[in-house]
Amino acid sequence: MSDVIDVAVIGAGPYGLSLAAHLSAAGVNYRHFGVPMRLWRSAMPQGMYLKSQGFASNLSDPGGTHTLEAFCQATSHPYKSYGLPVSLDNFVNYGQWFSSQLDLKVEEVLVAGLVRQGEVFELTLADGEQFTARRVVVAIGVEHFAYVPSPLAELPASACTHTSAHTDLAAFSGQEVVVIGAGQSALETAALLHESGAGVQVLARRPAIRWNGQPLNPVRPLLQRLREPEAGLGSGWSTWFYSNHPELFRRLPASTRVYRARTALGPAGASWLRPRVEGQFPVRTGQTAISAKTLDGKVQLRIAGGGPDVTADHVIAATGYRINLKRLEFLPEAVRSSLQTVGGSAAVGGDYQSSVPGLYFIGPSVAPSMGPVMRFVFGSEHAATTVGRALAGISGRKSSAAVAAGRLCPATMSKPWRYRGPAREPGFAAPSALITAAGPRPARAAGRGRWSGGWRCRPRTPSLSCWRWL
Repeated sequence: MSDVIDVAVIGAGPYGLSLAAHLSAAGVNYRHFGVPMRLWRSAMPQGMYLKSQGFASNLSDPGGTHTLEAFCQATSHPYKSYGLPVSLDNFVNYGQWFSSQLDLKVEEVLVAGLVRQGEVFELTLADGEQFTARRVVVAIGVEHFAYVPSPLAELPASACTHTSAHTDLAAFSGQEVVVIGAGQSALETAALLHESGAGVQVLARRPAIRWNGQPLNPVRPLLQRLREPEAGLGSGWSTWFYSNHPELFRRLPASTRVYRARTALGPAGASWLRPRVEGQFPVRTGQTAISAKTLDGKVQLRIAGGGPDVTADHVIAATGYRINLKRLEFLPEAVRSSLQTVGGSAAVGGDYQSSVPGLYFIGPSVAPSMGPVMRFVFGSEHAATTVGRALAGISGRKSSAAVAAGRLCPATMSKPWRYRGPAREPGFAAPSALITAAGPRPARAAGRGRWSGGWRCRPRTPSLSCWRWL
């Protein structure tokens, strides 16, 4: 068995890659396992677009330099912060570019087992290697948690599949397909099927399809922005809260968190998708399948309330994902039984640490703890910054190179205070100089210039303040 490492990261999607960027910059001794962007490459259909805006589709790195916009500029792809949908191909390539540019060392092997031994964890890889880690971060996405409700779950895979089973919907050309669901996944899957030559209809339990409005203009008058602020997950004050303050969401009562994580930002189609759906194929709302069977190679669905039966060659369930820790085969029963849960997922504290000391969870699996933002790429910034800072502090390996370059605050290993204005403060000899001094946050220079960055760089000791010239 190899030497003990500080941190093992399981999962190489947006959350895992973002955390790796923070750990690498902080000089933490870690190993990272998974196939980069695997869910996005193997469980989503060609021709798909992200629902999030461009500015809300960034992975997180400490310097904030490796954004989707930076990738698009480097590769000559079109980009807009608002109003231009991000294609699946672009996003997958962005994730791979992010990993390559930051030289993240992802080992493309899966973790097969994890056992807690005293204060450390023993991990077994799919290739048989065993090693020990002091901390483990589970940064998986939703690929283990595809949900198909009854009665569809009783159908064979040849008759009914989950949306995550398909990357090329052109395989259904010439067939009759029923899509079950009312959200973005169902509506876009149906549109792609229709555009690929399939006969398609949508069955939705909801009484009507809900569509998101057009993105708000980011340069609206101040009063309009105060009435309806725009945030990473959309517009409105509740959405702004979910987007920007997972640490406050965590303090809500457990029942409220579970309810909000499940219902906030519920099923709806993106505004840009609407012309590709309405008037293009049947969308039957208020329809619930109460039984399903196969007959003569066809699927027959019986509809509640005496509606006409539906017959098709295949049914695709766009019915989302439900967290079920038992599906994580690398977590043994001894570890799962020690986890406190909320809404079926691991309950985590403000640092994303579970009730098993040293075991952290980030991503969609902690939405009932940290809020619906964890279901989106936008949440990777908060998760990676928070966990990266916590693990860097625990390991005690703070990269002098990262600090010297001004990417990280030496007190907290997070982004330092940024100063915009004249060089009037002591020590501001040249641009990009990083200053550490005793006392509170420095005041503005002669009433000009300003500080930015909020309290993200709160030093652990009140006697330290950090800032950087912009």
